[in-house]
Amino acid sequence: MRLLKYEENGDFTIISFNDKAIPPYAILSHTWGADTEEVTFVDLETGDSKSKSGYKKISFCGQQAQQDSLQYFWVDTCCINKSDKAELSFAIQSMFGWYQNATKCYAYLPDVSVREGTSSIEFFSKEWEKLGDKVSLKLFIREITGVPDKALEGAPLSQFSVAERLR
Repeated sequence: MRLLKYEENGDFTIISFNDKAIPPYAILSHTWGADTEEVTFVDLETGDSKSKSGYKKISFCGQQAQQDSLQYFWVDTCCINKSDKAELSFAIQSMFGWYQNATKCYAYLPDVSVREGTSSIEFFSKEWEKLGDKVSLKLFIREITGVPDKALEGAPLSQFSVAERLR
């Protein structure tokens, strides 16, 4: 697994970890913008990332992870080398576990601009303002998604039917 490390100067370093030695990390859940505007693994390698609008998401994630005392963070657009088909396939199969094992998950909602409310999934508006976490927004999340309260409270998936899991 590759993770990004936010440096004091605002740059990122991409570091590969053995699956048995992965440090605590934050993960960014987000919608993708235009392919030409998302920062890719290749962009980080070549230094072409700062000119893309997707760089703001990555920078924010790094800053937020640092505020949460986490040295490392993961963003799918640039931590996976999508030109390597074997790596991409492995990443797709591993992604659920990567989200599950993250210390923090930041959900970036670019289409939300109003503070709806002010556990470890935190929701941010398009202005990068924290809306709340899955605990403080539980009723709101349940109303919109139909996800049962027990799931939001961390109950094991085995306690839910297949139909409930696919909602």
